[in-house]
Amino acid sequence: MFNFFTRQLASLHTLILCVVLIAFAAAFCKVARHPSPAAFQVPEVAAQPGSAAPDFRTHFVSTRHNIHTHAASLVELGDGRIRAFWFEGSREGAPDVEIRSAVFDPAKNLWVMESSVANREDTQRALLRYVKKLGNPVAQRAADGTLSLYYVTVSLGGWAGSSITAIASKDEGATWGPARRLITSPFINISTLVRGTPYFYGDGSIGLPVYHEFIGKFGELLRISGSGEIIDKQRLSSGNTTLQPVMLIKNPQQATVMMRYSGAGTRRVITTATDDAGQHWSAPVKAALANPDAALSGAVLPDGRILLVLNDIEEGRDALSLVISGDGGSTWKTVYQLEDQRGQNADPARYAQLAAQSALATDGNITDGTQHAESAKRIKCEAQGCGFEFSYPYLIQTRSGDFHLVYTWNRSYIKHVMFTRAWLDQQLEKTADAKLH
Repeated sequence: MFNFFTRQLASLHTLILCVVLIAFAAAFCKVARHPSPAAFQVPEVAAQPGSAAPDFRTHFVSTRHNIHTHAASLVELGDGRIRAFWFEGSREGAPDVEIRSAVFDPAKNLWVMESSVANREDTQRALLRYVKKLGNPVAQRAADGTLSLYYVTVSLGGWAGSSITAIASKDEGATWGPARRLITSPFINISTLVRGTPYFYGDGSIGLPVYHEFIGKFGELLRISGSGEIIDKQRLSSGNTTLQPVMLIKNPQQATVMMRYSGAGTRRVITTATDDAGQHWSAPVKAALANPDAALSGAVLPDGRILLVLNDIEEGRDALSLVISGDGGSTWKTVYQLEDQRGQNADPARYAQLAAQSALATDGNITDGTQHAESAKRIKCEAQGCGFEFSYPYLIQTRSGDFHLVYTWNRSYIKHVMFTRAWLDQQLEKTADAKLH
């Protein structure tokens, strides 16, 4: 009997060793097959703005009340409409959370076609594995019209146990194919999350900014082939302080990455840059922008200036700013204060009044802000008072030159802001005039 158990134990050890060797062999083969370098693809933007007139509009994207809503993203469709994605449920990480979507029609100035895109049950059925929770959807549209949606799924533990799931659509998001799991690591394949805007390389492959939260917190870039396979992975930072990288492409060779800072001490945006299409990256450093451990988003203007949206405050998420840099990120100035409720740690009655006023100012289709205020109170009011939150911005510039921004409004709704380049120029002129006086 002793010899039997000894043989079984030896067999188990051999099996474990084989699995480990196979995993490391796969990793070695991946390194050996390192893909050819590819330049960045600069997003196409019209040389002349689509609208010569200053225009600034706001709406609510999501419509359901009394529900936890967060982490929106945007993608431009082939006909110029904008599709948004976000997650919502009874609370973040709850089993009932689903990925939802809606479409903005610029001609009608209206959000329509809100629907569910993915949920936990359908995802786990397609993946043939248990899915505990999901979140953080981002999308990219390929030249052939294929819409790829990437979102985070967790089977065990918290967000640190995440992997990335992808689904695809051939009809601009009306219908979606089955979910598949991206293999970002040959061993275990956990702790990869997505949030930043996807981009393209010159050969048509997709770049996907990702980050890790297990043991360390650091940013990476995935390069994904047209067939959906991971063909390269680059580390952007190390240690335990950086999350949610945002890629800002200036030209085919030059780009800057901005990252959320989650370390101790003075909290500032972390930045790194490349001059050779990502073959080498500079050492990450702190920028001048404050970052209270919160996500940010941005875009590069045709003239090279960087436009960012972030919580440019030392702590909290109760103010959201639109800022710009003309020197590659060395210095910044505020273009417009999108939200500012600093110091408003109000009692429930006062909070409801302020939230209702904000809702009415956001969307002209709302005639009574009570439901929006009550939804916000349900999530943002605790025993010590009620706080405001404007977070997780996601900014894109369309081919026509217009800008679209979405962000979380008090964890209850997704807010949309649209503005033209003419409006942006107008705000910059106001800022310059104010300094002269």
